[in-house]
Amino acid sequence: MIRVAVGGTFEFLHPGHRKVLARACEIAKAGEVVIGITSNRFASSKSHHVADFDVRCQQVLNFVSGFYVNVTVVQLNDAFGPALNDCFDYIVVSPETFSVAVELNKKRNERCLPEIEIICVDYVLAQDGKPISSSRIANGEIDVNGMPLHTPYAENNS
Repeated sequence: MIRVAVGGTFEFLHPGHRKVLARACEIAKAGEVVIGITSNRFASSKSHHVADFDVRCQQVLNFVSGFYVNVTVVQLNDAFGPALNDCFDYIVVSPETFSVAVELNKKRNERCLPEIEIICVDYVLAQDGKPISSSRIANGEIDVNGMPLHTPYAENNS
């Protein structure tokens, strides 16, 4: 049975998150997707307020329910979660978290565990050509779909 790991804070569940989750579900097919969602404590290190774990968890579960795959959600209290010691075939990441997956495999090697194949999913770009991110949404730069929320000063005074 194929086991796929994916993890994150999943704040705002924007198109970038949905793309990563969808890819994990596509790879797993009849296998299992283990979704690590940062705990409230671990998420508190973010530069912006993050919704409660239960809210974020429910949003993720609602989204992946349409893929009809076996899903297990775990709370992450560190960057690696169960992927550090458990058996996984793949880990799906974004360019932002690729380095974490590389570090994960180094730590697995130190423990004489096989590496997990890393699948990196490209960013989803906002209308301005920059990646959609929870930080940009929280900062009021873009909405959850990547549309700008502020008109630049120069455009207002043309």
